[in-house]
Amino acid sequence: MSFRIRRVDYFYATVKDRPGELGEMLSYLAQQGVNLLAFNAIPIGPEVTQLALFPEVNWALTDSAAKSGMRLEGPHHAILVQGDDHLGALVDVHHKLAQAQVNVYASNAITDGNGRYGYLIYVRSDEFSKAASTLGI
Repeated sequence: MSFRIRRVDYFYATVKDRPGELGEMLSYLAQQGVNLLAFNAIPIGPEVTQLALFPEVNWALTDSAAKSGMRLEGPHHAILVQGDDHLGALVDVHHKLAQAQVNVYASNAITDGNGRYGYLIYVRSDEFSKAASTLGI
């Protein structure tokens, strides 16, 4: 069972919560050549959504955002685990972090339906180096 663990950076952006807003932004970023490894959208108010954008190349996102007037906050650091899906695929990762006394304060995972998964791990910035070292990245 193979997997890959790596450090990724992410940026926050805030957008109006209205139909088509995210599609327009994703279309713009694609036209600018920005490849996103992941993104997450969470409502933070009745008419506002916060996006976490995980670019493959940071400067591609920051340059495109500057051109469009999009305000970004970051970069922040996270851990991306990608691998072959199987029962208990993430148990070892969590055991290692727990043994190192690193707290996972948020995470997101998804399978692709074809036997692979992606998993984002968020740890506090003051614990990131310890988490990365623990996981060998």
